[in-house]
Amino acid sequence: MPAAKKNPTKAPARRSRKPEEARGPEPRESRLQADDKSVAELTARVEQQGGSVLGAYRDPFAGQPLVIASLPLKRVVATPFQRDLSKTHADRLAEAIGAAGLFLDPVIAVASPDGFWSPNGRHRLEAARRLGMRAVTVLLVPDDRLAFRILALNTEKAHNLRDRSLEVIRMARQLAKEQPRSKESEHSVTFDSALFLTLGCVYAQRTRFAGSSYQPVLRKVDRFLDSTLPAALRQRDQWAVRIMDIDDRVAQHVKTMQEMGMKSPYLRAVVVARINPVRFTPPSRKKDAAPSMSMAEALTRMAASVRKFNPKSVRPGDLALVAAIAPGSADE
Repeated sequence: MPAAKKNPTKAPARRSRKPEEARGPEPRESRLQADDKSVAELTARVEQQGGSVLGAYRDPFAGQPLVIASLPLKRVVATPFQRDLSKTHADRLAEAIGAAGLFLDPVIAVASPDGFWSPNGRHRLEAARRLGMRAVTVLLVPDDRLAFRILALNTEKAHNLRDRSLEVIRMARQLAKEQPRSKESEHSVTFDSALFLTLGCVYAQRTRFAGSSYQPVLRKVDRFLDSTLPAALRQRDQWAVRIMDIDDRVAQHVKTMQEMGMKSPYLRAVVVARINPVRFTPPSRKKDAAPSMSMAEALTRMAASVRKFNPKSVRPGDLALVAAIAPGSADE
């Protein structure tokens, strides 16, 4: 009997969205006493810093002990590698809290050498300071590694490319001091993407750098290094210098095109796209796949191409194409 033919129009099977097997503590199992052994050390630290424990419980996902506490505002600060403060966002938060008459969202915090660090509360802490608050409510986590989970935890304000890159490079430099023998590749989950490290080195020197123009290149050639963090950072600082040299020449071409009468916010993106040595290389489906060429080779080719670039070769259609596929301005 002949095999049945597959129906080409049949929709592919959908992945089941059923909930996974039940996990975490039952509601009655979630409550902890403040003097429970699992939170005793954290409770003692809160009291040492002039704070007061309000309660303790097990988180509903993995049952990890957590503490809710009220701490003197001056004892809770943002992690030193967190993104820069946005004055506008802090002003809006202060106004919103003042209008509501309530400070509802506790900041997440972990113990630090001289108090507590918050990986996701810079703007709320600043708003509280501007409102003259004496204390702030915090959700304390015993695991101080949470201080390096900024990208996943920060929900106050969406991260743009500059914010992500600066936070990642600040984290890397902090970790390089604390764990100098650890390899960069061991922190891939914390850093999320290798390109944030390279762009972070550039943004640290040029806050107005157009990183989104270089993102398509770096996404295909930048990978986490197997060298120690201090050595990897030195390498990325060298790459950053080369990228800035390339960008200086790109800026000269952009100026020439503007003098020729071209008016478009995508002039830089066009030039960088033209000198991209992996422009037509399809992206790998595997996150950790080996790049088609090394970072060093890619930068060498870009440097050679930008010297040969002819601004007169750009046509209006090229600008329209880049405008259609370029990242939005929010990425800067």
